[in-house]
Amino acid sequence: MAYRFTDLTAACQDDWRAYIEHEFVRKLGTGTLEEGAFRHYLQQDYRFLIHFARAFALAAYKSWTLADLRQAHEGLKAILDVELDLHVGYCRDWGISEEDLATLPEARATLAYTRYVLDTGNRGDLLDLHVALAPCLIGYGEIANWLNAQAFTVRGDANPYDAWIAMYEGDDFQAAMRAELDWLDARLADATPARFAELVEVFRDATRLEIDFWQMGLDQSD
Repeated sequence: MAYRFTDLTAACQDDWRAYIEHEFVRKLGTGTLEEGAFRHYLQQDYRFLIHFARAFALAAYKSWTLADLRQAHEGLKAILDVELDLHVGYCRDWGISEEDLATLPEARATLAYTRYVLDTGNRGDLLDLHVALAPCLIGYGEIANWLNAQAFTVRGDANPYDAWIAMYEGDDFQAAMRAELDWLDARLADATPARFAELVEVFRDATRLEIDFWQMGLDQSD
């Protein structure tokens, strides 16, 4: 059997739907999320992006082919040169300065997920690392697409979180998501049933930690 990314989500269907359709996500779509909750999430997401960049640096170290090295380099460059600057600017629009971000302590949910990703990448191979990152890199694109398919989603000026949805439905992020899906599908196709079972555990754990990240934002917890 040639496995695909959809087999990972099917194996973790309840957790995957709980992540994609979380109350935090639904309130983003309806525009009813409390502003303090969104600010808390934004600040912690900045901390996450720092570790996301470190994960791509680790991916470069774990790469054995020039193609994989280039992919890791492009991912790291995109975060450091584009995403972090955009995120800082977006935070500024919400009254959060770059100085605030630089001195922000990490919430426990941020620590748990980011260190899990880095630990998984350190003890495993490049595929383990990509599977641990998949709920973020692929999940956010799927969340934007899911929100756009819901009748309750409010778009435009009536929703203060419209720009957040637009960021992840945009061509650049959707293209990055599709490229990651193609990369995963190509490597999962060669996995044995035993290896796939290991990857399911990684994916399930990472998805549950993403659920905790949404809940952290919703609860504004440290």
